[in-house]
Amino acid sequence: MAIDIYPRIEEGLKTKQKELVEFLETAPETEQEICLGTDETCVEKHLHVIESSLEKLDDHTLGVCVVCHGQVDARLLEMDYTVTVCLDHYSDAERRRLESELEMSQVVQRALMPQRMPNIAGVELAAFSRPSEIIGGDYFDFFRFRDGAHGLVIADVSGHGVSAGMLMSSLQTAIRTLAPDIDSPAEILERINRFYIHNINFTTFVTVFLARFDPDSRTLTYVNAGHNPPAVNHKGNSAVTWLKPTAPAIGLSEVFSPRTESIVFSEGDSILLYTDGVTEVLNISNEQFGSERLAELFKLNADATAPDMLQAVREAVSLFGGNRPLEDDATMVALRIAS
Repeated sequence: MAIDIYPRIEEGLKTKQKELVEFLETAPETEQEICLGTDETCVEKHLHVIESSLEKLDDHTLGVCVVCHGQVDARLLEMDYTVTVCLDHYSDAERRRLESELEMSQVVQRALMPQRMPNIAGVELAAFSRPSEIIGGDYFDFFRFRDGAHGLVIADVSGHGVSAGMLMSSLQTAIRTLAPDIDSPAEILERINRFYIHNINFTTFVTVFLARFDPDSRTLTYVNAGHNPPAVNHKGNSAVTWLKPTAPAIGLSEVFSPRTESIVFSEGDSILLYTDGVTEVLNISNEQFGSERLAELFKLNADATAPDMLQAVREAVSLFGGNRPLEDDATMVALRIAS
């Protein structure tokens, strides 16, 4: 086994431990509630696993097979630092699954694939993304599930810059690799969380809203993994509906059991997805734009086309912030059922 993997594991674990502790100590309560979903203890459980792994590094037991007492394969340990059994001791089915995930760990390192706006009959789509630096940590994409249903995702990595952009690149590749073989948003995120949670190269967390849209039934089936709640406008309703988190953010929870929910659209209905770089824009009084202003603006432009709706939000947010440079990445996606 390559000895130099141990310093890399230690560095990755300590970085992740620092990021998570800082998140618990400094993140506003509202942000923590969104990111953690329904399990408030998931981060503490994950920190406990990290601490136990660091202790094993200190006493040289990390990566030691509990069956033969030999060293676990370096590639396997890099993908999951909690592994305690060599590949040789797994069943044929387990070995095939692990080898498949090892192959996937190489696939997700590939470059960011081009984004394509799909043409969906009876649906208007618009998207906007602007990084605060040259490379951003926000991400949105459109893809197809195995059964042909349309996929939609928006995500936000903790932090921004080159490292955040690289993580988003791997996330997009992972989703595009899994989607053609899967019909469920929950199953995709379960596999991605399993891949990232103990990966020494993944030292932060990512909020993700992943959905499938069936244009025939106009049904959106989604998992919100700790992401800012998208706003839904049902034509004729006086208030927007918020699609609140149904799971913790990717990379926070040892036990990841996402809850899937669905919403049905009618003609004239719309949904607005966004990252916190939109709602956290500050004015000269250090006041955030906030979700309430976003909801009011969304309702005010409910009859506009999806592109015009996004344009109105962009202009209002920019004006609110005094047209100053962005402090965080900002991304929005709008979907509207055409009348």
